[in-house]
Amino acid sequence: MAAISQLQRVAGPRHAGAPRPGRVCDKQMGSTTLECTLYVVALLLEPRSCSEGDRFCSMAPKGIQMEENFETNSKGVEIFWKSWLPREGTPTKAALFFCHGYGDTCTFFFEGDYSSVMFPVEFSLLHLFLYLYLTSLEISGVAKRIAAAGYAVYAMDYPGFGLSYGLHGYIASFDGMVDHVIEQYARIRGRKDVQGLPHFLLGQSMGGAVALKVHLKQPKEWDGVLLVAPMCKISEDVTPPALVLKALSILSCLLPEAKLFPQKDIGDLGFRDPVKRKLCEYNAISYNDQMRLRTAVELLKATKDIESQLEKICSPLLILHGAADQVTDPRVSQFLYEKANTKDKTLKLYEGAYHSILEGEPDDRISTAIKDIISWLDSHC
Repeated sequence: MAAISQLQRVAGPRHAGAPRPGRVCDKQMGSTTLECTLYVVALLLEPRSCSEGDRFCSMAPKGIQMEENFETNSKGVEIFWKSWLPREGTPTKAALFFCHGYGDTCTFFFEGDYSSVMFPVEFSLLHLFLYLYLTSLEISGVAKRIAAAGYAVYAMDYPGFGLSYGLHGYIASFDGMVDHVIEQYARIRGRKDVQGLPHFLLGQSMGGAVALKVHLKQPKEWDGVLLVAPMCKISEDVTPPALVLKALSILSCLLPEAKLFPQKDIGDLGFRDPVKRKLCEYNAISYNDQMRLRTAVELLKATKDIESQLEKICSPLLILHGAADQVTDPRVSQFLYEKANTKDKTLKLYEGAYHSILEGEPDDRISTAIKDIISWLDSHC
């Protein structure tokens, strides 16, 4: 169902401009189509098991109950959301509400579902073999592993991202986007199977800024906030010079939807594991084009606003960050940790880890980060 709905939705006008095709081959894998095809065939035929130390050894937990829906909110915007619940008969400890990062979606890496990969029109034998390989994987995503630990996990795509309605990659107002999140999660929190449970927010990258803004608007509504490489301040390495920013800010009023904001390839900066980086290129519903002008201005405004309100953060807090992150500065997480007005706060820095510590690191590092999340949740339920 997920694969069908994703491919149907991505074909619509809201996602005009297909993402550039990914490449599975490089100098290490072979430079010719034949060599690349043979490499992928070898992947298909190679036995995979955890005992052999395979990079995809975290197999998907069995029995996870999944549900996905499209709902139209009070503003007339169709929102896609999904849930992953513990196995039937397993007591639910709490509900965790996920806020995804910029350009991302609540599926694919977060879910661990690679059945929605999209290839170029010139579909070759290589792409066929690669498709068979990706869809044969039972990689456990973050959501399924947390659900297997006894938590109800809920996630949504923001308007203009993933499968929700809107111009792809466009944020007209960051506060407006946060209001969409508050409304959608309020609906879910009102369900009978969620009422009475502790409610936690999990925000990754830009989603960390979303989660913090939700908490600042609803300081008494949440039992804890978990942040993964939060975007409290954008790293200077991926931010244009001040004069360029001023010019772009003016242009954003005239051409808000224009894709003119210069940026580096965040994928290369975010993924340390090269194979996972290649999987990222096949995420058909992600937004990987140049950032739109209004979106860029709104992100900069949001980070400045959050930075000015760090002392108002009063919820139990867990912050996870890769020490080698070049997208969101780990020093800002340290600053957030020091300024947050709560005694119940934990900061974990992972030596040598890049930005995407839940998707782009070697498996052992990803497992450690997810276990840290589950352990923290267990201690707060």
